[in-house]
Amino acid sequence: MKLSWLSAVLLGAATTANAIDTIKAVGSKFFYSNGTQFFIKGVAYQLTEHDPLVDAAQCKRDAALMSTLGANAIRVYHVDAKQDHSSCMSEFENAGIYPLIDLDTFDTYILPNDPWWNQTQYDRYAAVMDAFAHYNNTLGFFVGNEIIAIANQSMAAPFIKSAARDMKAYRDSKGYRQIPIGYSAADIAELRPMLQDYLTCGGNASENVDFFALNSYEWCDPSTYATSGYANLQKDADNFPVPIFFSETGCNQPGPRLFDDQAAIFGPEMVNDWSGSIIYEWIEEANHYGLISYGPSVAATATGSNVVGGFTRAGTPMPVSPDFNNLKTAWAKASPTGVASSKYNPSSVSTRTCPSSTSGGWLVNGNVALPTLGETYSGTYTTAPSATGTGTAGSAATTTSTKNPAPANKEIAGMSAGLVGVMLFFTFWL
Repeated sequence: MKLSWLSAVLLGAATTANAIDTIKAVGSKFFYSNGTQFFIKGVAYQLTEHDPLVDAAQCKRDAALMSTLGANAIRVYHVDAKQDHSSCMSEFENAGIYPLIDLDTFDTYILPNDPWWNQTQYDRYAAVMDAFAHYNNTLGFFVGNEIIAIANQSMAAPFIKSAARDMKAYRDSKGYRQIPIGYSAADIAELRPMLQDYLTCGGNASENVDFFALNSYEWCDPSTYATSGYANLQKDADNFPVPIFFSETGCNQPGPRLFDDQAAIFGPEMVNDWSGSIIYEWIEEANHYGLISYGPSVAATATGSNVVGGFTRAGTPMPVSPDFNNLKTAWAKASPTGVASSKYNPSSVSTRTCPSSTSGGWLVNGNVALPTLGETYSGTYTTAPSATGTGTAGSAATTTSTKNPAPANKEIAGMSAGLVGVMLFFTFWL
């Protein structure tokens, strides 16, 4: 039926009025458009290597159970920009859930040992942004995940920053809202403090990430804030200039998972500086990190349209006991109020100093000139023309971070101890 002009206007107005609040980053906080501070309670959501945001029926089933869990966000590692995501995004919006989307694809990832940032990467990242920028519940974009995992890979950091710079400029040139753009880092004690400082230093906001996220599995129950290593994470996050949160967490050793760390993240020890956490992961698979299953495991050699690696990847989600309910209880107890945007002064946060290189550790010396589009790492960097953030090295962490216990891979497996080689990048599903 063809709508009259007036009916169409009224329908559009009603749709706008009922739309979910957008999220923005201001200083070190996330805020809803109504001024209330936003804290992430999320889950990693990648059912197979394929885009999970194209099956509306599956999204509806999963979003409904996520809502009972208390989740308000998901992280999606791999999407196909050419697909239609409107139905799934609508299902998650109806459930009050905000997706965080990785911009890179399997063949556009910034390589740690031979980094470059070229037009192909730019175009593919931009295409993903185009596909999701118009949804009100898009929370943010990652320009990379665990690119740097060992000391000699820290020379890739300027390329991460270049990707953030160019994607922010692209976002603004397209007139999109200020959707935050950031990076998800591996928890490497020898590099973490310097990397998070480097990605937010130099005094040029257009080149810095809008948020910094960390994949950390330091807290393995039973543990405490002091003994887990979280106290050191908090020390490095104190008065951080952009939102910082856990983009993967939830150690399952020895199990079952109690999620006691959530009380610290959302409690007085960390809540003033951290913006929440994303639990790894939604679906049960061989690593046994799943919060739900779609049925009993099958033979590893079994085949089927929704069977991969011995696990069914679609259907009715069923909570994994007791982990699902343990997280639900932990989140129900965590109710931070935060601060209203009208009472928050973003200039109160500290400006980070660009770290100097350290022997056998961080290799980028100060505020270097960022690579231009099309540039490949040549072995050296020059100092930026206006090195307002050059200074001494950041302080080293006092504990050694635990290696992530799942298979070493970046996007689908998550929890990588780093890319050991390019082949690991493609082998998760073997």
